[in-house]
Amino acid sequence: MAKTRPGSLTPKSKPGKKDLDSFTIRGTNKVVRVGDCVLMRPPDNGKPPYVARVEKIESDSRNNVKVRVRWYYRPEESLGGRRQFHGAKELFLSDHYDVQSAQTIEGKCIVHSFKNYSKLENVGAEDYFCRFEYKAVTGAFTPDRVAVYCKCEMPYNPDDLMVQCEGCKDWYHPACVDMTIEEAKMLDHFVCFECTEDDAKRSQNGFHSSPVSDSDEKVKLFLD
Repeated sequence: MAKTRPGSLTPKSKPGKKDLDSFTIRGTNKVVRVGDCVLMRPPDNGKPPYVARVEKIESDSRNNVKVRVRWYYRPEESLGGRRQFHGAKELFLSDHYDVQSAQTIEGKCIVHSFKNYSKLENVGAEDYFCRFEYKAVTGAFTPDRVAVYCKCEMPYNPDDLMVQCEGCKDWYHPACVDMTIEEAKMLDHFVCFECTEDDAKRSQNGFHSSPVSDSDEKVKLFLD
């Protein structure tokens, strides 16, 4: 069954409803518009806020404002659960929609594309990223194939440092090539064991910290 967010309201057609262009979060000067991503209050104060994208804003004859939202799921909320390659700020855009009271909105946030998030120099509390769409009932993901790296053949986690081999151009987790994080940060050049054994010719590309921009990728069905 699809995950139900507490406080969900079933949309009904009632006279006196009016579409709104925006809504100001109570107690703040933050304005929410259609298309914005917002943080919504969960029923359990010990849990992180829900994240959703606002699809519609409307008020009724009593000026009660409601929002139609499309939920983002955290990896631990999905059927498969959180996996090693999921980033701490990763979200899945689901096919789960609800109507909620606008009063449950606590703040705004930004859900970046995976590529743009990986380029951020500083990740703030309001920054998240999304690389998959998720079907809440079946647990299916789109896309269902992702690039994998390293000897462990895992998708890229933007929270993890990786080093690029100047020979084969693959990316490696330091631990997978018997290296500490501190040692990896000090590298100017890196050649993996396989390329060293093959006496590969070293290029002049130098050391990078992210594989996201590279096009030469192994692709694997990883979201079973």
